[in-house]
Amino acid sequence: MAPHHTPAEPLADSSLPPVTGWLLRGKDGRLTAYAPTPGGVLRWTETRTGGPEWSGPESLPLAGLLPYTAVAQGADGFVHLLGVRDRPGAGGAVERDLVHAVQFQTGRPLRDWQSVGNPHGKDREKGARIGMPSAVLDTTGSMHLFVRNANGGLSAKHQSPTGRWQPWGGANAADTTLTGETSAAVTDGGAIDILVPAGGGTVRWLRGAPDAKLARAEDEPVASVAPGTVTAGATGTGRLTRFWRDADDGTVRAWRPGIAPVALGGPGTGPLALLRTPVDGYDCTILAGRGPDGRLQVAAYPTEDEDAGLNWTPTGEPCAGAPALALDGTGRVVLACRGLDGALRVTRQKDEAGLALEAWRTI
Repeated sequence: MAPHHTPAEPLADSSLPPVTGWLLRGKDGRLTAYAPTPGGVLRWTETRTGGPEWSGPESLPLAGLLPYTAVAQGADGFVHLLGVRDRPGAGGAVERDLVHAVQFQTGRPLRDWQSVGNPHGKDREKGARIGMPSAVLDTTGSMHLFVRNANGGLSAKHQSPTGRWQPWGGANAADTTLTGETSAAVTDGGAIDILVPAGGGTVRWLRGAPDAKLARAEDEPVASVAPGTVTAGATGTGRLTRFWRDADDGTVRAWRPGIAPVALGGPGTGPLALLRTPVDGYDCTILAGRGPDGRLQVAAYPTEDEDAGLNWTPTGEPCAGAPALALDGTGRVVLACRGLDGALRVTRQKDEAGLALEAWRTI
């Protein structure tokens, strides 16, 4: 699908949860940023490794696409986009389906969007009430998607190693009803871990191997999770750390199975962007999120140090949605967001000790 250039436009308010993870590095070392818009996705691409120049935005259109896109990347560098599409049906009903597209090389055309259906099939009323999906790639490069269905359970679908999509499956929450959006992540050992807010706690499933069945893990009595804010990063061998915002005060929590949630301060809104990378020789997870005034706040969290105190540093102008973090082709931390005018904003780690950032650039 050939992209075309389009000017960035001011962002309208959206009731859909913002997503992070939309800044990715390709096999050639260049970064690409993806931003969902009604009816398509905008894409910006570094013109050379390490920047600072970018091309774009280019429009990757699809009629009826909602302004929500889950983005995942495999070890092969291929970028997978998963979105939700609404189409007019008979009698004025809305037909909702999930759609998937792949970009194989940096800056190259996106493969055509393909429908992967809806867990409720032809039941349009239920199909319109599904949640927003999350997506991960397993160690074989196959994609797995997870979504809260209209019955309050978990629906799942995955590709075979040949790329063929398998029938819908999933699991019921049995004794509770899922109320939040799914958050799926993969450990460094390849296990898939799904966490979903549900009533007075959270429900968790594990898929230990690409072809294994979903197994219900022990529920966690974590009730105060702000909707749409759960993200996860690999922080140890076979381990993930989850981060979310407290529903009462908007501050950040870090959690791993077996420990109580750790309060990290940093009040604000929306999910956190995460990037695990050494800072001054220390294993750190960089955290970035929107503060109460809309400006980004950044902190370096010593990985798996429950007693660490964080200093949150504000940076830049107010932004929309959720930020994204990545390492560029030269190994520097890059932080990106979209301004209220819709334009891409980028800052890069200075070539010096610590996590000092350069002046923001508008792309």
